[in-house]
Amino acid sequence: MELTQRLAAIADFIPPGAVVADVGTDHALLPIYLVQSGKTPRAIATDLNKKPFMGACLAVLNRNLDNLIDVRLGSGLQPLSPGEAGIIVISGMGGGTIINILEESTGILAHTERLILQPMADAARLRLWLAGNGWRLAAERLVREDGRIYPVLVAEPGEEPERDTLKLELGPRLLEQGDPLLEDYLEKIKSDYQKVLSGLARSRSREARDKANILTKKYAGVREMLRSCRQNAR
Repeated sequence: MELTQRLAAIADFIPPGAVVADVGTDHALLPIYLVQSGKTPRAIATDLNKKPFMGACLAVLNRNLDNLIDVRLGSGLQPLSPGEAGIIVISGMGGGTIINILEESTGILAHTERLILQPMADAARLRLWLAGNGWRLAAERLVREDGRIYPVLVAEPGEEPERDTLKLELGPRLLEQGDPLLEDYLEKIKSDYQKVLSGLARSRSREARDKANILTKKYAGVREMLRSCRQNAR
C-alpha cells in the first residue's frame, strides 16, 4: 500500500513495535499500512461518522486484519481506554479541532507517550497549546501534497524549551533544523499576514489597530527569518 505524503511522514515518526490509535481514521489507510508492514503489532482506528467508520471496517475486513486492527465509532479520544495505545495520531483536521479533542480527554493523554498531529490549519495555535499544556515538540516536518505545504508535529510529555512566542508559532524544530520546505512555508505565512494586515487597515477601530500592531511585529520577524533562511541556503 502506498501512502500519501502526509501519511508517510506520520508513519516515519511511529516507533517500531508501538500500539497506535489513529483518530479520524477515514478508511484506516494508516493502521493498515503499519500492521501490514510489520511496524505496528496492533492498531486502533476510530472515526466520529458512521460512513467512514463503515469504510474503515470494510477495508480492514477485506485484508483479514480485523484481529489486529480494532475499528471503533466515537468522538475524538473517547473510544480509547487509558494506556491501551502509546501513540496517538490525529491528522487531517484543523488545529482548533485537534485542541478540542485533546482538551476533552486529559485522562487518555496522561498515559500517552507520543502525539503525532497533522493540522490542516491553525498550526501556530496548536503549537502554543501543546507548549502550554505539558508537551514539548520533539520533532517537526513539512510535507508538500497537492500543491500545499502541511506541518507534521510530534509532541511528547515534557517542557518545551523554546520561549520565543513567534518561533514557537512558526515551528521551533523546523527553524532549528532548516527544513527543506521552510522557505516556502514562511513565504506562505508572510503572505497570509499581509492579507490580514490589508484587511485591518480598512478598519478604524482601536481593536483593529492593536491587532495590526501585533501582526506587524510578527510580519517583520518572519521577514527576518526568511532572510536568514536564504543566507543559509547559499
